[in-house]
Amino acid sequence: MMTATADLYDERGDELDSLGVQFLDLGGRTAFAGPIRTVRCHRDNALVKRVLATPGGGAVLVVDGGGSLESALVGDLIAASAVENGWAGIIVNGAIRDRVAIASLDLGVKALGSNPRKSAKEGLGEVDVPVTIGGVVFTPGRHVWADADGVLVER
Repeated sequence: MMTATADLYDERGDELDSLGVQFLDLGGRTAFAGPIRTVRCHRDNALVKRVLATPGGGAVLVVDGGGSLESALVGDLIAASAVENGWAGIIVNGAIRDRVAIASLDLGVKALGSNPRKSAKEGLGEVDVPVTIGGVVFTPGRHVWADADGVLVER
């Protein structure tokens, strides 16, 4: 069982950053944690799909879509691939789609919202680079914890 983020912050606050962005809990699992992997992309989810199709080993993919809600970066097929490949969760600084289907998956998913519009599939972006969301840096290999209270990131 995962330690609640509030308790974790009480224990280790000086070692953690607390994300102020108020993401929605959209997956079937509210609490999740793991080592960070990242994708930076804008309205193009080809890299997200490619990364989540690889063994996740309990990692959390942080997708920096620049906060755009104009098109979805994760849908039900990509989320199902993440479950099949052992990912703990996905945090999307942007939109997802297929909310009802994603809510039924054993996967943590946090996002800003949803949009039924598909994104481009050109593969533009970067993988496993530090990304900053709401002033908090998500560095690949460090740890992230997420639950109903929010998101904590290892400095």
